[in-house]
Amino acid sequence: MRFLPPVAALADGPVEFDGDPRARERPIGPLVEALRDLGVPVEDGGRGALPLTVQGKGYVRGGRVRIDASASSQFVSALLLAAPRFAEGITLEHVGRPIPSEPHVVMTVEALRDAGVVVEHPDPSLWRVEPGPVGALDVQVEPDLSNAGPFLAAAAVTGGRVTVTGWPQNTTQAGDALRDLLDSMGAEVALDRDGLTVRGTGELFGIDADLRAAGELTPVVAALAALADSPSHLHGIGHLRGHETDRLAALAKEINALGGNVTETEDGLIVKPATLHGGVFATYDDHRIATAAAVLGLRVPGIAVENVETTAKTLPGFTDLWERMLRGDG
Repeated sequence: MRFLPPVAALADGPVEFDGDPRARERPIGPLVEALRDLGVPVEDGGRGALPLTVQGKGYVRGGRVRIDASASSQFVSALLLAAPRFAEGITLEHVGRPIPSEPHVVMTVEALRDAGVVVEHPDPSLWRVEPGPVGALDVQVEPDLSNAGPFLAAAAVTGGRVTVTGWPQNTTQAGDALRDLLDSMGAEVALDRDGLTVRGTGELFGIDADLRAAGELTPVVAALAALADSPSHLHGIGHLRGHETDRLAALAKEINALGGNVTETEDGLIVKPATLHGGVFATYDDHRIATAAAVLGLRVPGIAVENVETTAKTLPGFTDLWERMLRGDG
Protein backbone atom coordinates (compact mmCIF):
# COMPACT_ATOMS: atom_id res chain seq x y z
CA MET A 1 0.00 0.00 0.00
CA ARG A 2 2.99 2.33 0.43
CA PHE A 3 5.68 1.02 -1.90
CA LEU A 4 3.53 0.55 -5.00
CA PRO A 5 1.75 3.92 -5.48
CA PRO A 6 4.95 5.66 -6.70
CA VAL A 7 5.48 2.76 -9.13
CA ALA A 8 1.84 3.02 -10.22
CA ALA A 9 2.51 6.63 -11.17
CA LEU A 10 4.76 5.27 -13.92
CA ALA A 11 2.04 2.99 -15.26
CA ASP A 12 -0.09 3.85 -18.28
CA GLY A 13 -3.58 4.20 -16.81
CA PRO A 14 -5.35 4.11 -13.44
CA VAL A 15 -4.20 1.77 -10.67
CA GLU A 16 -6.56 1.14 -7.76
CA PHE A 17 -5.45 0.34 -4.22
CA ASP A 18 -7.58 -1.03 -1.38
CA GLY A 19 -7.19 -3.29 1.63
CA ASP A 20 -8.86 -4.76 4.67
CA PRO A 21 -10.58 -2.54 7.27
CA ARG A 22 -7.38 -1.98 9.25
CA ALA A 23 -5.43 -1.09 6.10
CA ARG A 24 -8.03 1.61 5.45
CA GLU A 25 -7.14 3.16 8.80
CA ARG A 26 -3.37 3.16 8.38
CA PRO A 27 -1.75 6.48 7.46
CA ILE A 28 -0.72 7.07 3.86
CA GLY A 29 -1.66 10.74 3.47
CA PRO A 30 1.90 12.16 3.43
CA LEU A 31 2.83 9.86 0.55
CA VAL A 32 -0.32 10.83 -1.37
CA GLU A 33 0.48 14.52 -0.94
CA ALA A 34 4.09 13.99 -2.02
CA LEU A 35 2.94 12.28 -5.21
CA ARG A 36 0.57 15.14 -5.92
CA ASP A 37 3.41 17.61 -5.39
CA LEU A 38 5.30 15.65 -8.05
CA GLY A 39 2.40 16.11 -10.45
CA VAL A 40 0.80 12.66 -10.01
CA PRO A 41 -3.04 12.70 -9.84
CA VAL A 42 -4.25 10.65 -6.87
CA GLU A 43 -7.92 10.24 -5.99
CA ASP A 44 -8.59 9.36 -2.36
CA GLY A 45 -11.75 11.28 -1.56
CA GLY A 46 -9.77 13.47 0.84
CA ARG A 47 -9.24 10.58 3.25
CA GLY A 48 -5.46 10.33 3.12
CA ALA A 49 -6.02 6.57 3.29
CA LEU A 50 -7.16 3.60 1.25
CA PRO A 51 -9.01 3.15 -1.02
CA LEU A 52 -7.28 5.35 -3.57
CA THR A 53 -6.56 5.47 -7.29
CA VAL A 54 -3.28 6.60 -8.84
CA GLN A 55 -3.81 7.97 -12.35
CA GLY A 56 -0.65 6.72 -14.01
CA LYS A 57 0.57 8.64 -17.02
CA GLY A 58 3.62 6.53 -17.78
CA TYR A 59 5.82 9.44 -16.76
CA VAL A 60 6.80 11.35 -13.62
CA ARG A 61 8.94 14.44 -13.91
CA GLY A 62 10.30 14.19 -10.37
CA GLY A 63 12.26 17.00 -8.78
CA ARG A 64 12.22 18.36 -5.26
CA VAL A 65 9.58 17.30 -2.75
CA ARG A 66 9.10 17.57 1.00
CA ILE A 67 7.38 14.96 3.15
CA ASP A 68 6.64 14.36 6.81
CA ALA A 69 7.70 10.74 7.31
CA SER A 70 7.43 10.79 11.11
CA ALA A 71 4.64 8.19 10.90
CA SER A 72 6.58 5.68 8.79
CA SER A 73 9.99 5.30 7.17
CA GLN A 74 8.17 3.52 4.35
CA PHE A 75 7.08 6.89 2.90
CA VAL A 76 10.73 7.73 2.22
CA SER A 77 11.69 4.27 0.97
CA ALA A 78 8.73 4.14 -1.40
CA LEU A 79 9.70 7.36 -3.17
CA LEU A 80 13.42 6.56 -3.26
CA LEU A 81 12.85 3.15 -4.85
CA ALA A 82 10.81 4.55 -7.76
CA ALA A 83 12.87 7.73 -8.17
CA PRO A 84 15.50 6.42 -10.65
CA ARG A 85 12.71 6.11 -13.23
CA PHE A 86 11.51 9.69 -12.70
CA ALA A 87 12.72 12.01 -15.47
CA GLU A 88 14.59 14.28 -13.05
CA GLY A 89 15.08 11.78 -10.25
CA ILE A 90 14.12 13.17 -6.88
CA THR A 91 15.41 15.41 -4.13
CA LEU A 92 13.51 14.32 -1.04
CA GLU A 93 13.47 16.28 2.20
CA HIS A 94 11.93 14.97 5.40
CA VAL A 95 10.29 17.59 7.60
CA GLY A 96 8.90 16.71 11.01
CA ARG A 97 9.80 14.59 13.98
CA PRO A 98 12.55 11.97 13.60
CA ILE A 99 11.84 9.13 11.20
CA PRO A 100 10.99 5.86 12.98
CA SER A 101 12.71 2.62 11.92
CA GLU A 102 15.39 4.63 10.10
CA PRO A 103 17.58 1.55 9.46
CA HIS A 104 15.01 0.55 6.86
CA VAL A 105 15.79 3.73 4.89
CA VAL A 106 19.50 2.90 5.14
CA MET A 107 18.70 -0.54 3.70
CA THR A 108 16.79 1.10 0.85
CA VAL A 109 19.71 3.36 -0.05
CA GLU A 110 22.12 0.42 0.13
CA ALA A 111 19.92 -1.66 -2.19
CA LEU A 112 19.67 1.17 -4.72
CA ARG A 113 23.42 1.71 -4.74
CA ASP A 114 24.03 -2.01 -5.18
CA ALA A 115 21.87 -1.78 -8.32
CA GLY A 116 24.00 1.05 -9.71
CA VAL A 117 21.71 3.93 -8.74
CA VAL A 118 23.39 7.17 -7.67
CA VAL A 119 22.04 8.18 -4.25
CA GLU A 120 23.36 11.12 -2.24
CA HIS A 121 22.50 11.59 1.42
CA PRO A 122 24.13 14.88 2.41
CA ASP A 123 22.33 15.23 5.75
CA PRO A 124 19.98 13.09 7.87
CA SER A 125 16.82 14.60 6.36
CA LEU A 126 17.78 14.89 2.69
CA TRP A 127 18.21 12.37 -0.12
CA ARG A 128 19.01 12.90 -3.79
CA VAL A 129 18.41 10.07 -6.30
CA GLU A 130 19.73 10.58 -9.82
CA PRO A 131 17.66 9.37 -12.76
CA GLY A 132 19.09 6.41 -14.62
CA PRO A 133 18.99 2.66 -15.14
CA VAL A 134 18.47 0.19 -12.33
CA GLY A 135 20.94 -2.59 -12.95
CA ALA A 136 20.33 -6.29 -12.53
CA LEU A 137 22.49 -8.20 -10.08
CA ASP A 138 22.78 -11.47 -8.23
CA VAL A 139 22.29 -11.10 -4.50
CA GLN A 140 22.11 -13.38 -1.50
CA VAL A 141 19.21 -12.12 0.57
CA GLU A 142 19.85 -12.01 4.30
CA PRO A 143 17.43 -13.81 6.62
CA ASP A 144 14.73 -11.63 8.17
CA LEU A 145 16.34 -10.88 11.51
CA SER A 146 13.22 -9.39 13.11
CA ASN A 147 11.30 -12.59 12.44
CA ALA A 148 13.98 -14.44 14.42
CA GLY A 149 13.02 -12.46 17.53
CA PRO A 150 10.50 -14.85 19.09
CA PHE A 151 12.77 -17.86 18.51
CA LEU A 152 15.74 -16.19 20.19
CA ALA A 153 13.48 -14.92 22.98
CA ALA A 154 12.36 -18.51 23.53
CA ALA A 155 15.85 -19.38 24.68
CA ALA A 156 15.92 -16.44 27.06
CA VAL A 157 12.63 -17.31 28.79
CA THR A 158 13.15 -21.07 29.03
CA GLY A 159 16.85 -21.29 29.87
CA GLY A 160 17.40 -23.12 26.61
CA ARG A 161 19.63 -22.54 23.60
CA VAL A 162 18.65 -21.43 20.10
CA THR A 163 20.95 -20.85 17.10
CA VAL A 164 19.81 -18.94 14.02
CA THR A 165 22.12 -19.88 11.17
CA GLY A 166 23.15 -17.40 8.50
CA TRP A 167 23.08 -14.38 10.81
CA PRO A 168 25.15 -11.71 8.98
CA GLN A 169 28.34 -10.39 10.51
CA ASN A 170 27.49 -6.92 9.24
CA THR A 171 24.00 -5.71 8.38
CA THR A 172 21.79 -2.64 8.20
CA GLN A 173 18.73 -4.59 9.39
CA ALA A 174 17.00 -3.17 12.46
CA GLY A 175 16.52 -6.70 13.76
CA ASP A 176 20.23 -6.95 14.54
CA ALA A 177 19.42 -4.90 17.67
CA LEU A 178 18.18 -8.18 19.16
CA ARG A 179 21.76 -9.06 20.04
CA ASP A 180 22.21 -6.11 22.41
CA LEU A 181 18.65 -6.22 23.72
CA LEU A 182 18.79 -9.88 24.70
CA ASP A 183 22.24 -9.45 26.22
CA SER A 184 20.98 -6.52 28.31
CA MET A 185 18.04 -8.59 29.51
CA GLY A 186 20.27 -11.34 30.87
CA ALA A 187 20.78 -13.85 28.06
CA GLU A 188 24.14 -15.03 26.75
CA VAL A 189 24.55 -13.97 23.11
CA ALA A 190 27.28 -15.15 20.73
CA LEU A 191 27.76 -14.46 17.02
CA ASP A 192 30.18 -16.66 15.07
CA ARG A 193 30.43 -18.30 11.66
CA ASP A 194 27.74 -20.81 12.62
CA GLY A 195 25.19 -18.06 13.29
CA LEU A 196 23.72 -16.26 16.29
CA THR A 197 23.30 -18.34 19.45
CA VAL A 198 21.27 -17.23 22.46
CA ARG A 199 21.38 -19.12 25.76
CA GLY A 200 19.00 -18.47 28.61
CA THR A 201 20.70 -18.02 31.99
CA GLY A 202 17.66 -18.38 34.20
CA GLU A 203 17.65 -14.63 34.79
CA LEU A 204 15.59 -12.05 32.94
CA PHE A 205 16.11 -8.37 33.66
CA GLY A 206 14.02 -5.36 32.82
CA ILE A 207 15.40 -2.82 30.38
CA ASP A 208 15.22 0.87 29.48
CA ALA A 209 15.29 0.92 25.69
CA ASP A 210 14.66 3.44 22.95
CA LEU A 211 13.21 1.25 20.19
CA ARG A 212 12.52 3.99 17.65
CA ALA A 213 14.96 2.46 15.16
CA ALA A 214 13.65 -1.08 15.68
CA GLY A 215 9.99 -0.69 16.53
CA GLU A 216 9.06 -4.05 15.02
CA LEU A 217 10.92 -5.72 17.92
CA THR A 218 8.65 -4.09 20.51
CA PRO A 219 6.08 -6.91 20.89
CA VAL A 220 8.64 -9.61 21.61
CA VAL A 221 10.65 -7.30 23.90
CA ALA A 222 7.44 -6.43 25.73
CA ALA A 223 6.75 -10.14 26.22
CA LEU A 224 10.21 -10.59 27.72
CA ALA A 225 9.69 -7.51 29.89
CA ALA A 226 6.42 -8.94 31.22
CA LEU A 227 8.37 -11.98 32.44
CA ALA A 228 11.35 -10.05 33.82
CA ASP A 229 12.08 -9.53 37.50
CA SER A 230 12.52 -5.75 37.28
CA PRO A 231 10.65 -2.93 35.50
CA SER A 232 11.12 -2.00 31.85
CA HIS A 233 10.56 1.26 29.97
CA LEU A 234 10.18 0.90 26.21
CA HIS A 235 10.00 4.25 24.43
CA GLY A 236 10.39 6.04 21.12
CA ILE A 237 7.62 3.87 19.64
CA GLY A 238 4.52 6.03 19.46
CA HIS A 239 4.38 5.31 15.72
CA LEU A 240 3.37 1.71 16.50
CA ARG A 241 -0.18 2.95 17.08
CA GLY A 242 -0.49 3.12 13.29
CA HIS A 243 0.62 -0.42 12.47
CA GLU A 244 -1.56 -3.50 11.80
CA THR A 245 -3.21 -2.56 15.06
CA ASP A 246 -2.39 -0.06 17.79
CA ARG A 247 0.38 -2.28 19.06
CA LEU A 248 0.93 -0.36 22.30
CA ALA A 249 -2.74 -0.56 23.28
CA ALA A 250 -2.97 -4.20 22.22
CA LEU A 251 0.08 -5.29 24.19
CA ALA A 252 -1.03 -3.42 27.31
CA LYS A 253 -4.58 -4.79 27.15
CA GLU A 254 -3.67 -8.41 26.49
CA ILE A 255 -0.77 -8.67 28.94
CA ASN A 256 -2.83 -6.96 31.66
CA ALA A 257 -5.69 -9.40 30.99
CA LEU A 258 -3.26 -12.15 32.03
CA GLY A 259 -2.49 -10.37 35.30
CA GLY A 260 0.32 -8.18 33.98
CA ASN A 261 1.19 -4.62 34.91
CA VAL A 262 1.66 -2.61 31.72
CA THR A 263 1.02 1.12 31.39
CA GLU A 264 0.86 3.01 28.11
CA THR A 265 2.77 6.26 27.78
CA GLU A 266 2.61 8.77 24.96
CA ASP A 267 5.42 7.02 23.10
CA GLY A 268 5.82 3.63 24.70
CA LEU A 269 5.15 1.19 27.51
CA ILE A 270 6.12 0.80 31.15
CA VAL A 271 6.15 -2.86 32.15
CA LYS A 272 6.44 -3.90 35.80
CA PRO A 273 6.91 -7.40 37.23
CA ALA A 274 3.70 -9.32 37.88
CA THR A 275 2.56 -12.91 38.19
CA LEU A 276 0.82 -13.92 34.97
CA HIS A 277 -1.87 -16.53 34.46
CA GLY A 278 -3.41 -18.27 31.48
CA GLY A 279 -6.10 -16.96 29.18
CA VAL A 280 -6.92 -16.16 25.57
CA PHE A 281 -4.48 -13.69 23.99
CA ALA A 282 -6.14 -11.72 21.18
CA THR A 283 -3.86 -10.91 18.22
CA TYR A 284 -5.86 -8.31 16.25
CA ASP A 285 -4.74 -9.84 12.94
CA ASP A 286 -1.21 -8.68 13.82
CA HIS A 287 1.59 -11.17 13.23
CA ARG A 288 3.95 -9.67 15.79
CA ILE A 289 1.33 -9.65 18.55
CA ALA A 290 0.81 -13.35 17.85
CA THR A 291 4.49 -14.21 18.15
CA ALA A 292 4.77 -12.20 21.38
CA ALA A 293 1.94 -14.28 22.81
CA ALA A 294 3.75 -17.46 21.79
CA VAL A 295 6.79 -16.34 23.80
CA LEU A 296 4.66 -15.70 26.87
CA GLY A 297 3.11 -19.13 26.49
CA LEU A 298 6.48 -20.80 26.99
CA ARG A 299 6.54 -19.58 30.59
CA VAL A 300 2.87 -19.13 31.48
CA PRO A 301 0.65 -22.25 31.36
CA GLY A 302 -2.75 -22.02 29.74
CA ILE A 303 -2.22 -19.21 27.20
CA ALA A 304 -4.22 -19.70 24.02
CA VAL A 305 -3.12 -17.59 21.06
CA GLU A 306 -6.12 -16.43 19.06
CA ASN A 307 -5.70 -16.68 15.27
CA VAL A 308 -2.03 -17.63 15.43
CA GLU A 309 -2.13 -18.19 11.66
CA THR A 310 -2.00 -14.42 11.19
CA THR A 311 1.77 -15.01 11.46
CA ALA A 312 1.62 -16.19 7.84
CA LYS A 313 1.70 -12.53 6.78
CA THR A 314 5.47 -12.56 7.20
CA LEU A 315 6.38 -16.06 8.32
CA PRO A 316 4.30 -18.85 6.74
CA GLY A 317 4.59 -22.05 8.73
CA PHE A 318 5.38 -20.29 12.03
CA THR A 319 3.59 -22.85 14.15
CA ASP A 320 5.46 -25.73 12.51
CA LEU A 321 8.79 -23.96 13.00
CA TRP A 322 7.88 -23.23 16.62
CA GLU A 323 6.98 -26.84 17.34
CA ARG A 324 10.16 -28.09 15.64
CA MET A 325 12.23 -25.73 17.79
CA LEU A 326 10.55 -26.99 20.95
CA ARG A 327 11.20 -30.59 19.89
CA GLY A 328 14.82 -29.69 19.12
CA ASP A 329 14.75 -31.07 15.58
CA GLY A 330 15.57 -27.99 13.48
